[in-house]
This record gives sequence, structure tokens and C-alpha cells, in this order.
Amino acid sequence: MKIVANNQEEFFKNAGQWEAPLRELDVLIRQELPELTPQLHSGTSITMMGYGVFPYKTKTTQGEWPIIALAPQKNYAALYVCATNNGQYFAEKFQNQLGKVSCGKSCIRFKKFDDLDLVGVKAMFVELRELHKSGATLFGF
Repeated sequence: MKIVANNQEEFFKNAGQWEAPLRELDVLIRQELPELTPQLHSGTSITMMGYGVFPYKTKTTQGEWPIIALAPQKNYAALYVCATNNGQYFAEKFQNQLGKVSCGKSCIRFKKFDDLDLVGVKAMFVELRELHKSGATLFGF
């Protein structure tokens, strides 16, 4: 879902039915990972609220990508956790603690906010924070 927004407040206001859940996740991310600077990240087909960035490079492009991001979609909301530890994505590692969600490598999709287990999400963020504080690289293999 492409959101037209010039700032973070507009992003949340334009998130439709996902505004309240994304705001709640925003508070949790900022509380648990205050060192990850929030900023809007817009691609060609999606607008996300990103937190922290890391450099990426493919055969055809390079740039920065959020370590964590929130994105509303038509039928679900997504929490992206693009961080890895020892070659494993955090979303995959914690998928059994995140509730009734669908997980990809770095994408946690939920159709109802109540399906997302915030205790598991917080545990994931705490481990991510501790890894970050240790100076470890949060991305790449």
C-alpha cells in the first residue's frame, strides 16, 4: 500500500485501519530500540516507517534499507525485522513466539493486531538491542 506522507505523523494518519496498531508498535520500537532513528522510507510500491538503516547492494542497485520497518497493506500489516544474527533472520528465529502471524525471512504479517504476541515481539527487540549494544553487525551473512 503506497502511502503519501511527508512526515511520520502523516504516515500514521494515512495508514487507515492500521493506524492504531502501527502507532502501538512504533511506541514499542522506540522504547526498546531508541538508538534506531525513525524515518520514512519510500520505495516504488510501498511506504514504510523505518527505524535505523543499513547499507545494501544488489547487482543493479545500492542504497540504505531500514533495520526495522512498519508497513500497512490492504489486508494485513507488516513488521519487517531485517536484522540477522549468525545468518538467521530475527523474524524466523522468533516466529514461534510472535503469535498467529505469517513469517517470511524478515517479514511478520498479521491480519488482526490481537494475533500479534507483543510479549514475543518485545523479547525479539530486547535480543536485537543487546546484540546492537555489543557492537555486532545486525545485517548480512
